[in-house]
Amino acid sequence: MKIAVLRETAEGERRVAATPETVKKFIGLGATMAVESGAGERASIADQAYADAGATVGDRAAVLSGADIIFGVQGPDPASLAGAKPGAWLAAGLNPFGGGENGGRAKVDGYAAAGIEALAMEFMPRITRAQSMDILSSQSNLAGYKAVLDAAAEYGRAFPMMMTAAGTVSAARCFVMGVGVAGLQAIATARRLGAQVSATDVRSATKEQILSLGAKPIFVENVKGIEGEGSGGYATEMSPEYQKAQAELVSSHIAKQDIVITTALIPGRPAPRLISDAQIASMRPGSVIVDLAVESGGNVEGAVAGEVVERHGVKIVGHRNVASRLSADSSALFSRNLFNFLSAFWDKEKGGPVLDAEIGDAVRLTQGGKVVNARLLG
Repeated sequence: MKIAVLRETAEGERRVAATPETVKKFIGLGATMAVESGAGERASIADQAYADAGATVGDRAAVLSGADIIFGVQGPDPASLAGAKPGAWLAAGLNPFGGGENGGRAKVDGYAAAGIEALAMEFMPRITRAQSMDILSSQSNLAGYKAVLDAAAEYGRAFPMMMTAAGTVSAARCFVMGVGVAGLQAIATARRLGAQVSATDVRSATKEQILSLGAKPIFVENVKGIEGEGSGGYATEMSPEYQKAQAELVSSHIAKQDIVITTALIPGRPAPRLISDAQIASMRPGSVIVDLAVESGGNVEGAVAGEVVERHGVKIVGHRNVASRLSADSSALFSRNLFNFLSAFWDKEKGGPVLDAEIGDAVRLTQGGKVVNARLLG
């Protein structure tokens, strides 16, 4: 069983899908590991470290030759996978609902045409036994942390309250919109930095989580029968009644905030708009908004992917691929997700993984030259 680890080619991508730690673990299972030269350099991992762990290091053609499984962080161009075995698995973040060069249905169709069995790691079901395999959770955790640091870097004032001989500095007020994995980490990080933190989410069940982190929950109280809980623990789009009530509540609250971090995503759909231009204008100059959903259309009106822009004196931070900006840690977690995934299904007699229906059918996009995933066929 040969596993190939590719060097990422997407602009700004600094992560790598295997580390020397996971290379050793896969070799311990009986796999042969081949790593493309330079794959780990942007995550501070030298080729020699992979060689010392037992992998062969070479160019892409050599690495792919005879590969049974291919690892990537983002899905590679199907044309670049020549040399892999027919039916080889590709395990990566494939962004099948996305657009541009790093995702989309056209790329999925390309994997099918090339005879690749594409496994979308972001389609991992949110069930207990798959938690350690979930790349969305591991990468969002780091993104939530980094979002607060990015906000602090752009904010022209201190986060904690400081009592000094020259006077008192008030604590920054930070509002987190969307309390998934990224939002929870953003709350915890902002609290550690000393900010006064509040948070909101369409899922009423998150109120206890917000309180447990020492933040203040901001929720619509008088709209009944709306829980906001979609399948698999994701948020779902809300009714017009709820959206109107939430907009009114948020508008009054956001005007008092110094930092706002938005994290709301709906799988397979554009990110919901949470903050309007009028709401931005209500904030005091020097405030900062970090839009973690900017690559999916953005939660914030006027946010620009890959840029920090200013509107009405408020900075709007729209960094792309935020987890990649912590490349060493995000690579370590991503690579462990891949190891946890495949090792859970490793069959010693067959010398490789054999997926079950619950997880295999959820993540498998293509097989036998066809697109087979129900989420793409429905």
